[in-house]
Amino acid sequence: MVAYMKTLFTFCLVFSLIACVYSADVHTYKLQNPPLRQGLAGNGITDIQQSENRLWFGTGKGLSRLLVSDGVFETFTFEHGIGRGSISALWISGDTIWVATAIDTFTETTGSYNDMGTGLSRSCDGGTSWQHFDQPGVTPIQNLTYDIVVFHGIIWIASFGGGIKKSPDQGVTWMDAPPDSFIFDPLGNLNHRGFSLAATEEAIWVGTAGGINKSLDDGETWTNFNHTNQQDPISGNFVVALANQESSNKDIIWAATWKAEGEDEYYAVSKSEDEGLSWQTFLNGQKAHNFAFDDSVVYVATDSGLFKSIDYGENWYVFPPMYDEVSGERIYTNEVYSVTARDGVVWVGTADGLAKTENNGYTWQVYRSFPQTGKAGTPRTYAYPNPFSPFRHNQFENEGHVRFQFNLLKGTTITVRVYDFAMDLVKTITEDEYYPQAGDYNVAWDGRNDYGDMVANGVYFYSVEIESDGTYWGKVMVIN
Repeated sequence: MVAYMKTLFTFCLVFSLIACVYSADVHTYKLQNPPLRQGLAGNGITDIQQSENRLWFGTGKGLSRLLVSDGVFETFTFEHGIGRGSISALWISGDTIWVATAIDTFTETTGSYNDMGTGLSRSCDGGTSWQHFDQPGVTPIQNLTYDIVVFHGIIWIASFGGGIKKSPDQGVTWMDAPPDSFIFDPLGNLNHRGFSLAATEEAIWVGTAGGINKSLDDGETWTNFNHTNQQDPISGNFVVALANQESSNKDIIWAATWKAEGEDEYYAVSKSEDEGLSWQTFLNGQKAHNFAFDDSVVYVATDSGLFKSIDYGENWYVFPPMYDEVSGERIYTNEVYSVTARDGVVWVGTADGLAKTENNGYTWQVYRSFPQTGKAGTPRTYAYPNPFSPFRHNQFENEGHVRFQFNLLKGTTITVRVYDFAMDLVKTITEDEYYPQAGDYNVAWDGRNDYGDMVANGVYFYSVEIESDGTYWGKVMVIN
């Protein structure tokens, strides 16, 4: 799975780029068949947006929504009218949804795999029907959309190879809209490589690989703020996220500002309370991905976890590990990609699932996507990810983790053990652990033996012994 995060900076375009107006092919779908699949689409949650009675989740395997009233996740895929692949951008306002999608594709010109935007999709009725638009630009290769915003009725998108574009006719035609007076050239002009967007009542804001840009006249003229052209500048010119905080007594622009090309640039969060004239930096050294606000409270999703400030950034609190004491599910990563908050309820999207807290992180509910075991001929247990690298997968507290998924038909005790290829015991993960009720569960292994040593590369077998049911076997390949 490729999680389309705003982390790519260096690239080589394999096509020539010209400034023009693009007319997109439009396809219309009605949500009839197939029915929506229940459950979360995927565990890489790149974006979370909420409307009045729904939450929307952009994942590496499609778009999911949660109806708050009944607590049921439903998933949209290309079969329902959106583009193929991962959700790379998401914008919600009431029943209007804009979604951008992207995939990996093999390009014969370069002989390698490249990102490819698979277009944008719009629903005006909460997902009941969709219109799909092909990716605007001379080619979709290395041209995927990272952000979407609607400002004064105009659709704006920030794309990697495609730069900044806008559509005045709801996605039918698109115009290049570089945030300066230069000829559109994302190959040679870092400020034309788009990554993030935000809108206030009066201004459109654009984050690129060349800083932050602001326009007060719908993109006719621009002001650029970067690391070198101000006395109190942003921390770095690679701007992967922008957001506007409108609290009861402040109006603030926040930016995730990463190190770009300057030697004195650095990763941090930058904010401006004077419309960009000056900036303050916080969380120095942190790679931030997204923001959320609950009036005066600020949440920042970073590679090191979820941070919170109740005083506009002067002091920060990092949330504790996300563990669901009821289900036993745990988030095995520090990487937080997305967050949304309202009235003290915080939803957090990570590289390893979705979590929710209503009490400042003291307790969590964790939601994950996984194929059910023991249903319609599926095995009673399986391992994932498989193959498993302890140094790459599900990194948490400097350890990698692989899950052994299984299901129970009733409340009982289980024992899980790992064996090498010669069937010698490597590790007893859990022994005679009691589970009070039927359901789907998993236990995690960190790739170490009973002595705490990392196991060698190879194939390993594991057993799930279920009292009064039987012993079920699976295997996992370890690659260090």
